[in-house]
Amino acid sequence: MKKKRIGILTSGGDCPGLNATIRGVAKACFEMMGDENVEIVGISNGYYGLIHNLCKDMQPADFSGILTQGGTILGTKRQPFKMMTVIGNDNVDKVKNMKETYHKQKLDCLLTLGGNGTHKTSKLLADEGLHVIGLPKTIDNDIYGTDVTFGFHTAVDIATDAIDRLHTTAASHSRILVCEIMGNKTGWLTLNAGIAGGADIILIPEIPYDIEKVCEAVMKRTASGKLFSIIAVAEGVFDQEEALLKKKDRARKREEAGILTATSRIAAQIQAGTGVDTRVCVPGHMLRGGSPSAYDRILATKFGVHAAKLISQEKYGRTVAMVGGKVTSNKLDDVAGLTKFVDPKDQLVLTAKRIGVSFGD
Repeated sequence: MKKKRIGILTSGGDCPGLNATIRGVAKACFEMMGDENVEIVGISNGYYGLIHNLCKDMQPADFSGILTQGGTILGTKRQPFKMMTVIGNDNVDKVKNMKETYHKQKLDCLLTLGGNGTHKTSKLLADEGLHVIGLPKTIDNDIYGTDVTFGFHTAVDIATDAIDRLHTTAASHSRILVCEIMGNKTGWLTLNAGIAGGADIILIPEIPYDIEKVCEAVMKRTASGKLFSIIAVAEGVFDQEEALLKKKDRARKREEAGILTATSRIAAQIQAGTGVDTRVCVPGHMLRGGSPSAYDRILATKFGVHAAKLISQEKYGRTVAMVGGKVTSNKLDDVAGLTKFVDPKDQLVLTAKRIGVSFGD
């Protein structure tokens, strides 16, 4: 068997399960092809490390004890896709440098663990002739072509726990508590955590809200004797008027109005419209930190094993996916650059509505 030299990088935001996936790939490669036939090169800080040749040969022992570890042992850094082909003031040709690093390190393939931006750059490199395999990572669960991404379920658990803890304090003070959950473009995390945490109102980017209807939902609860409400809000939400604007116009309008975040505006509008004391809670980066859940450890391992299988079969230009409960892979050409949005008629949305949850629409 020809020796395989495999480069691995983690790019974009961190999340629970990155190390578990790295471990799954490495252990499966060693098991399937033999320790003597596999060399793994760790690339530091994502594509930045590939651009600047920040690489080191790793040993089997490097992959022990990391199954439960959060973050990434390789480090990560954001390298926006739209700037990949732009030569800036540093005069660095990023694409040229990445290709040179790949060949200097004598790599047979490159594994890229990341989200939508990572996958777009993976496709760019595949189009440049490199052997690339992607692995879908993001707490947003918005990568097209896969039912789930590793990191998502852990983030749902953490967000759900945050919402759980708001119920008692909201009830004690007869307040409305608005929990802002990560999700700039899509609402999968907020939708799942909102349902699991018993939120009364869920606001997501895919369903632009009417603030009057949100206030009506709060007042309806008050009239029925329920003196508090929990509202789960995805950070990227916008109202029905903003939905008619382009992204840049929407941002400019908010800046002119002095709006810091959509969530803070929603809280202020609810308090003004209902007279009920309204506060904001932002779990923020806690959703991305800490040890992966049991589900994500298993999923990451399955994804890693499938990536190792693709390497052994020399099937490149693909990204691992879960479809219908089965681990498979998609062509990078078919999924890179596409986003998986929540369908307003998705079964989860309908489920929430049928138990009385308002989406402000």
